[in-house]
Amino acid sequence: MLAGLWPLRAAAAGLSSPQLLVYPRHQALSDPQQAYVTALLQRALARSGHAYALRRSELRMVQTRAMQEIATASGSVDVVWAMTSRARETHLLPVRIPIDRGLIGWRVALIQARQPQLLRDVRSIAALARLSAGQMRDWPDCAILQANGLRLDTSSTYEGLFQQLAAGRIDYFPRSVIEAQSELASHAQLPLALDAHLVIRYPAALYFFVGKHRPELARHIEIGLETMLADGSFAQLFQQHFGRLADSLQLPRRHVLELVNPDLPEATPLTRKALWYRPKHH
Repeated sequence: MLAGLWPLRAAAAGLSSPQLLVYPRHQALSDPQQAYVTALLQRALARSGHAYALRRSELRMVQTRAMQEIATASGSVDVVWAMTSRARETHLLPVRIPIDRGLIGWRVALIQARQPQLLRDVRSIAALARLSAGQMRDWPDCAILQANGLRLDTSSTYEGLFQQLAAGRIDYFPRSVIEAQSELASHAQLPLALDAHLVIRYPAALYFFVGKHRPELARHIEIGLETMLADGSFAQLFQQHFGRLADSLQLPRRHVLELVNPDLPEATPLTRKALWYRPKHH
């Protein structure tokens, strides 16, 4: 609540009027990350010492389009959250604090409801490679899965992947643990299920990205996030949105298939343990 009042407080304190920041409207009908990410961004900006007001773009856009708009300084989008990759960090300015605590690299599979045991005995990458995975063609996950020798079918539309899975044109759709359950719920009309046996894991990070021409904006977001990490409000918000995930997905009981991520930039803060999620083992 207080975060939302920040522009008013800032104006009252005689600071400049709030600067409008536009984030992209997701292609998904209900983006499972959006409530958390926008709350996090709003609170981080409120702690940055600068006045900003957030607004969603009018147009729906895929990640590549949103990033292009930011890179070319078109003015239609100012900030985006996305999984990092070498290419993305070349064109845009990342705020290197994983807002998902690395959960974007913890993947569980959506499968067809009629094949609940499809992945039960998968214990190796070779076994998984016999099946075909679905992904959006502009997602960095494509390069990661292919680099590990997995078979892929790509789509240019997000909703199309759920249709392809339901129709049996792909065998499984790996989704991050922060997306899988809500995506399953929002596609309840399709004969889909959540695999209970496997978790695919690779080092990955979901960052806020801004244009290279906006280093001050990146700095303000970083200051706000660091403040939230220090005062515990980052962990609190994360817990509130995703805290029950590990329990409901029973991550410690699943077989973990570790993949390499050759596309992970060297500057990723993997050694800063406090930034990354670790499941509690029972």
